[in-house]
Amino acid sequence: MQTAIQLWTLRTLREPLSAVLDRVAAAGYDAVEFAGVGDPGASRRALDDAGLGVVGAHVGIDALQSEQSAVARQLDALEVPFVVVPYLDVDHFADADAVAATATMLDTLDATYDRPLLYHNHDHEFAALDGETAYDRLIDETSVGFELDAGWARAAGRDPVDLLDRLDGRAPVVHLKDVTAEGEPTALGDGVLELEAVVAAAREAGTEWLVFEHDEPDDPEAAITNGIDGLRALLS
Repeated sequence: MQTAIQLWTLRTLREPLSAVLDRVAAAGYDAVEFAGVGDPGASRRALDDAGLGVVGAHVGIDALQSEQSAVARQLDALEVPFVVVPYLDVDHFADADAVAATATMLDTLDATYDRPLLYHNHDHEFAALDGETAYDRLIDETSVGFELDAGWARAAGRDPVDLLDRLDGRAPVVHLKDVTAEGEPTALGDGVLELEAVVAAAREAGTEWLVFEHDEPDDPEAAITNGIDGLRALLS
């Protein structure tokens, strides 16, 4: 598996993207994941200058649905292998009919773009639904892939190891973030996520990328180092 950092982690750094990417490259990551597309041409040049790859890009559902031609051009310019739906609100998982509609929508979008579409979870997708969770129902009803966020799953009380077993072959990208017992984001290794077990399960499930993310780092520069050190230790 290769390593990356979700650039949302570094959103408070008041530096040009090129400087942020230089920091990421110097730390030793293989790639980054974008939170939004921005100027894809300039981003692609900055990636090349830094010697970094790109895992994918989080693109909001409104843009994916209503700006398809523009988004497709941006994804082509950025040369991303995966386009990720980063969030759908609770209404999309409210009941069985809502989940079925969400599955159909994701399948339609997946057929629209010329690269795999992945769905990235938070915690609300794990609401109880007819003896299972809405997320489990979505896995069964859609054919798209998933970017499993192990931290959010754990915050919802779900074992990400079990989920990776269910997602065998369908989770090419995994977000590795740690959370406290209360479900709050924390530094990798300081929380309750069973990191070694999650990485082993991801490897078994065919995951290609481990993406470090911290939603609210006190020190984003330190988070860069903490993230890659943790990933390296887990992959060694």
